[in-house]
Formats: sequence, C-alpha cells, structure tokens
Amino acid sequence: MTSSFSNLSLAEPLARAVAEMGYENMTPIQAQAIPVVLTGKDVMGAAQTGTGKTAAFSLPLLQRLLKHENSSTSPARHPVRALVLLPTRELADQVAQQIKLYAKYTQLRSAVVFGGMDMKPQTAELKKGVEVLVATPGRLLDHIEAKNAVLNQVEYVVLDEADRMLDIGFLPDLQRILSYLPKTRTTLLFSATFSPEIKRLAGSYLNDPITIEVARPNETASTVEQRFFAVDGDDKRRALRQIVRQRGITQAFVFVNSKLGCARLARSLERDGLKTSALHGDKSQDERLKSLDAFKRGEVELLVCTDVAARGLDIKDVPAVFNFDIPFNAEDYVHRIGRTGRAGASGLAVSFAGGGNDARLVADIEKLIKKKIDIEALEFEDDRPRGRFNDGRRAWREGDDAPREARRESDDGYRERRAPRPSAAPRDPFFDQPYEAAAPADGEASKPAWETASRQATPVRGISANIKTRRKVAALFKAQQPQ
Repeated sequence: MTSSFSNLSLAEPLARAVAEMGYENMTPIQAQAIPVVLTGKDVMGAAQTGTGKTAAFSLPLLQRLLKHENSSTSPARHPVRALVLLPTRELADQVAQQIKLYAKYTQLRSAVVFGGMDMKPQTAELKKGVEVLVATPGRLLDHIEAKNAVLNQVEYVVLDEADRMLDIGFLPDLQRILSYLPKTRTTLLFSATFSPEIKRLAGSYLNDPITIEVARPNETASTVEQRFFAVDGDDKRRALRQIVRQRGITQAFVFVNSKLGCARLARSLERDGLKTSALHGDKSQDERLKSLDAFKRGEVELLVCTDVAARGLDIKDVPAVFNFDIPFNAEDYVHRIGRTGRAGASGLAVSFAGGGNDARLVADIEKLIKKKIDIEALEFEDDRPRGRFNDGRRAWREGDDAPREARRESDDGYRERRAPRPSAAPRDPFFDQPYEAAAPADGEASKPAWETASRQATPVRGISANIKTRRKVAALFKAQQPQ
C-alpha cells in the first residue's frame, strides 16, 4: 500500500491542490482509508486525533464527485451530493476551509452552515447550489425545515467526531437528518474514540462497514509528554505562569471545565501580563472565530477555553496544552491533549490535579489510556515581589529584599491602615457612677413596700383600704354639653 500522495491515483486538480498544500506522505489513517472510500464502501475509522482524518474522507469524496462537476449557473445542476456533519461550529468551519482548498481547481461547490450566525447569508449560498455541504446538526435542521436544503440526492454522508455529537445530545437530530437521506448511500464514520454507543450507531446506519483502526482506541499520541502535578486552588495560576516561563512556551491551550471559570481565568492571566483570549459557548460566533484567528496568527499566547475547542481543531505547531481543570469525561482528556503534538510533532500536556474529586477523575483517565499516572509535586520558585511594590490596594509595601525592620514597619503600618476603626458610641455619665442604694426612712426598712404604700394611701369613707381610688388627670378637651 502506497504511503505517498504522488503515487495515489487522484485526479489532476486534486493532486495539484494537495501538492500546493505541501502534502507528501500520507498518515496511517489516510493510507488505509482513502483507497477503501474510493471503492464506495462504508467505513468506520478510528485514529488518534491530529492524524489527518479530514483529508482521509474529503479527498476520496471529491474524487468520486468529479463526475458531477459542471459550469452551469443553475442551482438544479448543483444539488447536495455529500453531507459532512460535525459537532462544533469551529470544527465545521475548519473542515469547510480544508475542503475548499482541496477543491480549488475543480468546479465543485461547497458551503458550511452552523449556528450563532445569521441564516440569510447561508440561505443565499444554499440557493445557488452546492455539492458538498458541511454543517452542524442543529442549524442543518433549521435549513431543512425552511426548505433551504434538499438532501434527496445525497450519495455520501460523513459523521466526523461522532462520539462528541452523542455526548452533547445530538443523537435525535442525527436520526432526523439521516431519515431525510436516500437509503442507498455511502456512510463514513470517523472518531478518535470508539464507545459502545458509537458501535450501536454504526450498526444502525452503516451497511457492512470496514473498520479501520490505525491505533489502539483511546490511545494518546506517543509524541506528547504528559505531566501531572499536585496543585490545588489559587496555586494553579502560579504554577501555570512558572511552567510557561521555565519551558519558554510561546503558545498553549488552557482547558477549564466551566464557562464562568474560563472567563475569570482569562481575565486573571491578562492582568498577569500574558496575552490571553477566552473561548467558550457563551461567546458569540463572531467573537469565537476572532479569538481562534488571533491565536492562529500568534497574537494570543494562551487560549483559555472549554471543551468546545477540544475536538478536531487543527492549529499547527502548538507546543503545549494545560489542563487547568481535570476533565469530567476521561475521553475529553484524549481530545484535549491531541491539540498538541500533531502530525508527528512533539508536544507537552500538563495537568493540575488538586484534592477532592480530582483523584477519581485521574483514575478514570488511567483506566481509559491504560497507563499509570504519576502525580508529581511542583516546587515553586521564589517569585514573590522584591523592592517597594504596590499591593493593588492603594498601599506601598517593602519586598523580601528589604531589611527586616523595614519590612516589619511596612507590615505594621499596612495593618494599621487596613485595620477597621470602630465608631465611638455616645456615653452617658450616669452609667459611669457606682451604684448606691437609697437610704430607707425610719421604721420602714424592715417592712414590705406594699404595706408602706397601703398606709400612705388616704382611705376613702365606705371603700376598703385595699382598693385604690381613680387618679384625677387634667383633661385636654371638655366634653360638649348637649343643647
């Protein structure tokens, strides 16, 4: 089996585009999948992420669709004949760009539709007619219901990163989309991991597929150095800065588990002087694309992101990946660290494992990749500030290189300035005097107060001495006499 693109029987327009892109030798998944797909058989392909699965299905599809290419301007002459489904917007956009590059010297049209963008430009492009449609499931269903996309002439359907589509709940959408397709078609399923759910999906929609596995399922790339450090809480940010500085890392992905944590960490690293951008699901599609583009151009050093960027993104020469949070799903670890060490290059994957639930998550990763993980202790450098510095709270303090007396005076003055000053309560001089009991009258000290009070009261004739008479009080108003 040939391993060179020059020896592959591709049509001249495709061969010229591949040569311009610098492709020389095929990766294992490409060498095994391309000849099989050219025969029109269903394929279930598994390979490590970053090994060129996009070219493995795109090039043979375009080769087989060349018989339909034409220069007609009529949309009817350009129906959708190949459908590529992907889980995320960024991945859909990336695959669509690759297909356009492969087909640049042909008359085959391609388009991409995904959510987060206005449907009108996508509708206008679909109305012109396209042979290859790249889409995310949700937005494709919107276009199907609006009758912008007709799929009754689809000959090839590709489910790329199918496990991720199942993880995020796209199975009902996939079933609906596949129901619109012709029964006679070629179905290709590609994924970095094969779960039992994926095998059931393949059994339902693939017809006697040929399974291609160029590596053990869920295996990580051998070119990636994996390190785990016991770092918890606020020390993670300090550890990240130290490793970036020690290793001289110019660019890296930093993965976190939540959108809120992603935004907060990006702001914190930006304050630390690192060129940082955030990428998560709450950002608009335009913001996400701009962040990715800035990272590709080298304008951003650290791309802090959620697992929305863990699948399939192909950014060349990214030297490192940081798992600021251990992923909840062990398979996401394989995809995260696959962003580095791509196409045979070396890479570094650093994970920070704290206390609590992290031990169980690390054990899940060990079970998945079938490797023992050693969690190392990280020794921090003495990176505390020296000299006189501002602590960020409008107070100047002495650093560690100052004399002890200066530091103590600085700390005492700082504590004195920062200590809360209680407000003085009003004081009544009466309560400062000692208690003095009143002197009793002669003969009254041994008698109860009620006996004294009863004797002092003036008895009223005809009324018992134990009954008190009504006191007379001044009246403010006189009652009016009836006239």
